[in-house]
Amino acid sequence: MTQTDAPRIVAQERHLVTEVPGPRSRALHARRAGAVAVGVSTSFPVYIESGSGAVLVDVDGNSLIDLGSGIAVTGVGHAADSVVAAVREQVGRFSHTCFMVTPYEGYVAVCEELNTLTPGDGAKVSALFNSGAEAVENAVKIARHATGRQAVVVFDHAYHGRTNLTMALTAKDMPYKHGFGPFAPEVYRVPVSYPFRDPDAMTGQDAADRATVLIETQVGIDNVACVLIEPIQGEGGFIVPAPGFLEAVATWCAAHGVLFVVDEIQTGFCRTGDWFACDHHGVVPDLVTTAKGIAAGLPLAAVTGRAEIMNAVHVGGLGGTYGGNPVACSSALAAIALMRQRDLAGAARRIGDVVLDRLRALQADHAAIGDVRGRGAMCAIELVRPGTTTPDPELTGSIARACHAAGVVVLTCGTFGNVLRLLPPLVIGEELLGEGLDVLSESVDAALGGR
Repeated sequence: MTQTDAPRIVAQERHLVTEVPGPRSRALHARRAGAVAVGVSTSFPVYIESGSGAVLVDVDGNSLIDLGSGIAVTGVGHAADSVVAAVREQVGRFSHTCFMVTPYEGYVAVCEELNTLTPGDGAKVSALFNSGAEAVENAVKIARHATGRQAVVVFDHAYHGRTNLTMALTAKDMPYKHGFGPFAPEVYRVPVSYPFRDPDAMTGQDAADRATVLIETQVGIDNVACVLIEPIQGEGGFIVPAPGFLEAVATWCAAHGVLFVVDEIQTGFCRTGDWFACDHHGVVPDLVTTAKGIAAGLPLAAVTGRAEIMNAVHVGGLGGTYGGNPVACSSALAAIALMRQRDLAGAARRIGDVVLDRLRALQADHAAIGDVRGRGAMCAIELVRPGTTTPDPELTGSIARACHAAGVVVLTCGTFGNVLRLLPPLVIGEELLGEGLDVLSESVDAALGGR
């Protein structure tokens, strides 16, 4: 191994040597302005040079605590040794053949892992793709083909991607849908269970009844190919449904021949404290979409489901040139092995205990924190005008910027832009997590004062 090839050891600590963003990041951002399309946004214009575990190092030499994981992608940490070794080994052998032309073992092995890990004990098969949006789009194709029906039901606050069909499935207009229509037809939206904004007395079953009555009366059961849902909504605001909601929707689907399709793209691969968020509810989807955490940062996504449904599609009806790329598959297999070896589902539960306790303590001090919610290492606060449920996106943005300036990567989300979300790598150390939460607490205290 040459000096250039040698892995760079990154201390698991926050260390700032310049202001953030520093001069080299600012220079790169100026270059970006003339080279990158304006429509590609950046929430934190700090340019990264390297990373390890839960720390990112920018081009100015600042070490930042990563509480975002590239939006739930690097759950096994940045540059995990076993993942790096697997990727290097695969690149040295071959990087592409197209599985539809000359196949290879890695694709098959990833599908075998998915068929074993996803909820349910029945016969399952999988197909691999490149992105979460592509997986969702193919799940809809499969559901329509298998059922002979056209309508797809989705939920308020949902996010499923940026292709034409997945924009139709996504709820939020700006920035995801604005000006990009017309969108794919036969998509219908119903209310989700949102405990912070639903009536206090509304149970999960009540919320499910509210949704399914609308499906029955406004769409028609016999027209519905599938109901598509995130078990915890991601971009929509980390919305955790009331107990019983997901189970009731799944039961309704099974009773009416409607496929229950679960989008586990952000929640999957140990993020919520189990392999998949569905596992917490004991529900078994007919089809499940995965991406993000599956391959430690390489582009890979999948649809996994009941064999009779998946195999209803004719030969040649699924695929793509890069889907299941061999390098991405090698990364996924190494990442999944690391999740098992280090019990990252258990690590996510421990992270959640720490984070939620700290966030609830903050909430007790500040009326502007309207809600604290999450599961495992997927936690959030919703910020509002004190004493109301009126969203406060300006406050949310100011807190996020303060964290960034102090060297901690946090993310915002929510239909109203007023949710601050935390998605730390599942390998983050206790001290580093605590320091990141200290910075967040100080930023909240400074922004809110006595509010």
